[in-house]
Amino acid sequence: MQIVFHSRNADLAEDFRGIAKDKLESLLRFGVKLDEIKVEIKHEANPHHGKSSHSVVLTTHGSGPFMRADGEGFNDLAAFDKAVEAIELQIRKLHERDKDYARETLREKTVNE
Repeated sequence: MQIVFHSRNADLAEDFRGIAKDKLESLLRFGVKLDEIKVEIKHEANPHHGKSSHSVVLTTHGSGPFMRADGEGFNDLAAFDKAVEAIELQIRKLHERDKDYARETLREKTVNE
């Protein structure tokens, strides 16, 4: 999975990329095909926005499903956490949909025999 960072009006902290990479790579545990994730970070200079002055948008591209999630917060990490939570819900739904509930378990086979 390739992770592309794009920032507008923002200077990213060095540790943000590492934290973001670790959290996004943990999404692969669901087995949903994700070729590329774009992380777009925006800062709003207007002081009236206050708690929602930082915005993060996550977008998936590639052969897997197209998903988009956004989050707003008082800093980059808070906004990123909200966006990851939203995209994880979408991936979890796809993962649950792909499960095969019709197969028999070993316990059912021994009882039926």
